[in-house]
Amino acid sequence: MSGIITIIHIIVCFILIIAVLLQSGKAADLAGAFGGGGSQTVFGPRGAGTILSRATTISAIVFMITSLSLWMLSARGVKSAVKGEEAPAKEAAAVTETKKEAEEKKPPVTEEKKEKEQKSTETEKKK
Repeated sequence: MSGIITIIHIIVCFILIIAVLLQSGKAADLAGAFGGGGSQTVFGPRGAGTILSRATTISAIVFMITSLSLWMLSARGVKSAVKGEEAPAKEAAAVTETKKEAEEKKPPVTEEKKEKEQKSTETEKKK
């Protein structure tokens, strides 16, 4: 669905660009910029202005509709760019603890553990 709307959107973009560039300005027209004598003779004195202004209006409306529809389709959910794969889940931020918190979590050292540690350090010193 979004692929079809995207193609329509791109085509309407080109039509809108062409329609705007073909319209004559207040002071000079497009053919005057390229050295042409009078571009009004191709479409008639007033006929081109109405056709191009209608084309511009219609393509601008279609452009806005396709823009909004693409926006609504993109907001429906996060999808993976690779077909058949799920989008990666957001990972939680890593939690670190300070020395103080780590010391608070340690179980208290008993008398027996202190004696064992002292004996092990004494044997290491003798070696």
